[in-house]
Amino acid sequence: MPSTQMISPAAPFTTVRREPDRAAAQPARWPAHTVSSERVSVAVYAPDPILYVGTVQQLRHRPEIELVTDAHLDTARVSLVVVDVVDDETSLLLKRLRHNSATRTGVVVGTFESGDALQRTLNLGVAAVLRRAEADQDKLIRLVSAIANGEGVLPGDLLAKLLTHVGGLQSSSLDPQAVSLSTLTAREAEMLRLVSEGLDTREIARKTAYSERTVKNVLHEVITRLQVRNRAHAVGYALRKGLI
Repeated sequence: MPSTQMISPAAPFTTVRREPDRAAAQPARWPAHTVSSERVSVAVYAPDPILYVGTVQQLRHRPEIELVTDAHLDTARVSLVVVDVVDDETSLLLKRLRHNSATRTGVVVGTFESGDALQRTLNLGVAAVLRRAEADQDKLIRLVSAIANGEGVLPGDLLAKLLTHVGGLQSSSLDPQAVSLSTLTAREAEMLRLVSEGLDTREIARKTAYSERTVKNVLHEVITRLQVRNRAHAVGYALRKGLI
């Protein structure tokens, strides 16, 4: 019976199907969704089939893990997002998972370019981080168990990087111009969020009960203040900064 890669519905996270494992003793590749509550249900998300297959192979035969099918992704107790870097597409996925009360999320990542990138990831509701290069079977299992138990996991050097970054932000907060460039009002954040969902000016005006002129003025102010090119660029910037 073919299995289906568990992915986010947002591009570029795409479904990959593999040929049946003819050597398997089980009649079905994945366990049934209704299993003992002692097992932790896990959904694996990856933009690349190699990343996906590698992670699944590490987890699939462990008795404490239930790898959920694509029909039950949103019910998984733990979601593992496996990526090279946390880019805009990954941020959109993490944002969606953050609003799913059924799951807690961990990221297995190749690298963080900066403390700012790490903080943005944590701001998107990520409970635990593991470097891909260190993600052997035992560490993946410990990561899943920690997430399921409500714990946070962050390698020591990444914690030090995060603390250094936060300290730098506190220092820069004394500069009013720096604050104005890195924050959004509630109204601005809401309008950018609606832009990220594909709404146009008229639809945003209807959703927010503002006039179309006000919507245009607010978004123009955001684009000018953030020094970006257009609405899409403003959305990307806000997502990277964890502002929406």
